[in-house]
Amino acid sequence: MRVGVVAGEASGDALGVTLIEAIRNRYPEAVFEGIAGPMMQSMGASSLFPMERLSVRGYLEVLLALPELLGIRRKLLRHFLDDPPDLFVGIDAPDFNLALEEKLKHAGIPTLQMVAPTVWAWRAGRLPGIRKAVNGVLSIFPFEKPIFEQAGIPVTYVGHPLASSIPEARDRAAARRLLGWPESQRLVALLPGSRMSELTFHATLFVDTAIRLQQHFPDVGFVVPLIDDGTQAVFQRALDGTREPPDIRLVTGQARTVLTAADVALVASGTATLEAALCKCPMVITYKLSELTAWLVRRKGLARFVGLPNIILDEAVVPELIQEQATAPLLERALAELLDSTERRQVMTLAFARLHALLRADSLTAIQQGVEKVLVHDAT
Repeated sequence: MRVGVVAGEASGDALGVTLIEAIRNRYPEAVFEGIAGPMMQSMGASSLFPMERLSVRGYLEVLLALPELLGIRRKLLRHFLDDPPDLFVGIDAPDFNLALEEKLKHAGIPTLQMVAPTVWAWRAGRLPGIRKAVNGVLSIFPFEKPIFEQAGIPVTYVGHPLASSIPEARDRAAARRLLGWPESQRLVALLPGSRMSELTFHATLFVDTAIRLQQHFPDVGFVVPLIDDGTQAVFQRALDGTREPPDIRLVTGQARTVLTAADVALVASGTATLEAALCKCPMVITYKLSELTAWLVRRKGLARFVGLPNIILDEAVVPELIQEQATAPLLERALAELLDSTERRQVMTLAFARLHALLRADSLTAIQQGVEKVLVHDAT
């Protein structure tokens, strides 16, 4: 069996690992090619283009990268039309994948979208286009299923693979041993994002926040898990630009270990906020975009919340400091309030335990079922 895949960023790469495992449990000789990150490549997936080329967020940023993105999509389309796979799965990255999926589906190639586009947040108008583009959706949030069913789009709820791979009980001491972090020192995890465009907005902001927080809590140290050498270099430049850099350690990968070991975290909005919640790490969520992108997003209207834990639980569990509120003084204050209050941290971690239970499912079996539905439908 040959499977075309496109993962657009680190979170999609992690989900792709579960996809590969599920399909290979049913089709042991399955091969995967398209666009894959280091985790999927470690399982044998071939990447025709670097995943980082797709890791662009924001209207202005996408506009600047558009010629390259369109060129990559044209080349992928030609590749898959010339040598059709048995199945194509787009993993997140809907702005890139849906147009590709529509053309592949029209050519008779079964298509699946893993991670549903966020029609529940601010893009309900995309439902007809999704129906044209895919034979099915692998949904990772339980509240999405009725939305797609009502729109006539076949959907399989597969749970969130992170909820199955992350233990429900947090072993903070073991994580600290892995990091070599002393039990007595307070630890703040800093997750500024996995995209270069996110680091552009967040690196200096996170460093400035750390400087302020360390002035408030001299015993606090920081660990920043980054996905590769490129993102580390961007963050290191932000550190080098300060006269008295805080006690910050940069590591490659290990986000889960860092979040499990940390007392609190500052996290850029995205899948990392869900990972932090599943690791039971109290956090503050932040995000910055270009002014133009922020204005365009606000014109479309938004859901009540930005962070995934708040969206899934439908309550303000985690503080969100977005755009104009994303300043070092405000972020430092929010983190300091968490560090100062055992009760606040306990309330948050109890909410995260509820979230974990909501998202747990037998993801491998569910993914297999979703794949089989599409393949059987195509065969008939």
